[in-house]
Amino acid sequence: QVQLVESGGGSVQAGGSLRLSCASSGRTPITYTLGWFRQAPGKEREFVAAITGSGGSTDYADSVRGRFTISRDNARNTMYLQMNRLKPEDTAVYYCAGRYLRITVRAADYAYWGQGTQVTVSS
Repeated sequence: QVQLVESGGGSVQAGGSLRLSCASSGRTPITYTLGWFRQAPGKEREFVAAITGSGGSTDYADSVRGRFTISRDNARNTMYLQMNRLKPEDTAVYYCAGRYLRITVRAADYAYWGQGTQVTVSS
């Protein structure tokens, strides 16, 4: 089993930055892909970014590419999402998710989920 716990959410003005963290426990982190999803009120959960177990491959949603950076430190069992130039439309609950094998953008493909952390960007 894999347990995931997010932290680092908060409120920030447009143009600001936040860094989210996802601490994992359980199975060896290098064996699974980790991703970030987000869900705004009244909307479906959407893919944000993902990174393979070794950190050698990443993928981003077009809406965040160039502004967000995903990374992981397997020695600390932690994944990060550095979010820069935040926009009001980035406001959502951000979830950390894990799965074995390759990156996918479908939430249904991820078996493990954290509880979520709120990010609020004001204009």
